[in-house]
Amino acid sequence: MKKKVVGLCVVLSGLISLSLTLPAERYFEIAKNLEIFASVFKEVNNLYVDELNPNKTIRIGIDAMLGSLDPYTNFISEDQVENFRTQNTGQYGGIGAVTRMIGNRTVVSMVYEEYPAFKNGLKIGDEVLKMNGIDLSRLSIEEANQLMRGQVGTAVKLTVKRIGQQDPIEIEFKREKIKISNVPYFGMIASDMGYIQLTEFTVDAGKEVKNAVVSLKEKGAKFIILDLRGNPGGLLHEAVNICNIFLPKGKKVVDTKGKVPENNITYQTLNNPVDLEIPLAVIINRGSASASEIVAGTLQDYDRAIVVGEKSYGKGLVQIPRPLSYNAQVKITTAKYYTPTGRCIQVLDYSHRRDDGSVGSIPDSLKKEFKTTRGRKVYDGGGIDPDINIESLEPSMITQTLFREGLLFDYATQYAYAHPSISDPKSFQLSDQEYQQFVAWVKTKSVTYTTSLEIELNDLIALSKKERSYTDLKPEIDIIKTRLEEGRKNDLINFKDQIKPILEEDIVARYYFEKGIVESRFKSDNEVKKASEVLRNSPEYNKILQIE
Repeated sequence: MKKKVVGLCVVLSGLISLSLTLPAERYFEIAKNLEIFASVFKEVNNLYVDELNPNKTIRIGIDAMLGSLDPYTNFISEDQVENFRTQNTGQYGGIGAVTRMIGNRTVVSMVYEEYPAFKNGLKIGDEVLKMNGIDLSRLSIEEANQLMRGQVGTAVKLTVKRIGQQDPIEIEFKREKIKISNVPYFGMIASDMGYIQLTEFTVDAGKEVKNAVVSLKEKGAKFIILDLRGNPGGLLHEAVNICNIFLPKGKKVVDTKGKVPENNITYQTLNNPVDLEIPLAVIINRGSASASEIVAGTLQDYDRAIVVGEKSYGKGLVQIPRPLSYNAQVKITTAKYYTPTGRCIQVLDYSHRRDDGSVGSIPDSLKKEFKTTRGRKVYDGGGIDPDINIESLEPSMITQTLFREGLLFDYATQYAYAHPSISDPKSFQLSDQEYQQFVAWVKTKSVTYTTSLEIELNDLIALSKKERSYTDLKPEIDIIKTRLEEGRKNDLINFKDQIKPILEEDIVARYYFEKGIVESRFKSDNEVKKASEVLRNSPEYNKILQIE
């Protein structure tokens, strides 16, 4: 322990030495506080009643320091570097399977075709009991993920429980290099309508979108929908490459501006475009962030596409990784980015925290107006505002509960084992009789949840007791409580429009995997329907973009 403390002090001394390069007026404060930090740790380590874990204690201090800046400036320890690399490259050594936790069960929720999990017979719905002989109940989620992944060419053995099999079965896999596609799906949703789902901005994202556009045009696409919903962003230069598909060479895509001059960069399109004319719609939602917002905002600024959906997340900050000693890294926010009109869409102002440390949104009074190429008004400071706003409905409590507790998942697994095949994803639907069978099955399970109205009623009861008016209100409260309880009995029917599509997607996944899920959504996807409608309606499309 003493050796570790001495090592820590040596590292801190090195940091003090490096800080000599900073301006003289700041050097003393930095050096003083680094010395205080080292002294505090030394004294606490020597005198604290229990033994300290220096790695854990120092990590808490680092995380707290960086957390006071913004959520995106992070320390990446040596054992986290591989996961960080995966986020940027979309590649890792594994078997090509995704798992999720349902209660205390680890179940396979997706297998990727053409990878070891699929080729060796692992199935969606399998419950993983052991990994290389180690009981998963003894491992954390992070430890299980680390055990699943590993060096390409090495073996991993899973022990799984499967419907219809009395005893657990063992399946051995040889790890391969898994490449997560940025474009998990593209295809024709009608004879003239091409659709591209972009979920990542890792290496080759621009190339994948370009190939999809070319392929769709060859298949007869006269319109293109680019779906960025739920895309958290990634590599900035890939956002530039994607904009370049639809914009001429030499067009500004984004400016980055920071404290250090070398971080002030203007990114422009470098290549010839694929198509400058094809009508284009970009779909976004509150989960579309960073690079997704660059693409949507840039195409909006140039009036090159209509933007459909919800206001985007509002992340206008740029991060770069910096290497540290002992193979660690730190990811630092170094700049803000600005779309071609000059707007920064960052929604939270981390530089001006409240007294309690919380962060507020940039007030409307400080938001600025900008003009697109054709003079349309757009604004900064709050994400990308869609040209056509479609608010997504929050799922009901019964829908959330059925998903969270795995009832939708488990029923889909049972359905798949009882039905060797189904129709294609775009046309598959559960009949009314089949949905009633699901309702009857759910009623045999223990499903507990509290609706939003029940929560508010409980708050009212607590307040009435505090105000000493509960006795007078109790008769009315009891009537409301009874009606809410009665109404909850019909939630599976009342929210059928929410529950049924999700259940159908889960079922389709067993037969057609990731692509099947996307195609299953088309029949109930309001954003895709609206985008298709406007793209085909030339007068409306031209009016939105002010095309004469």
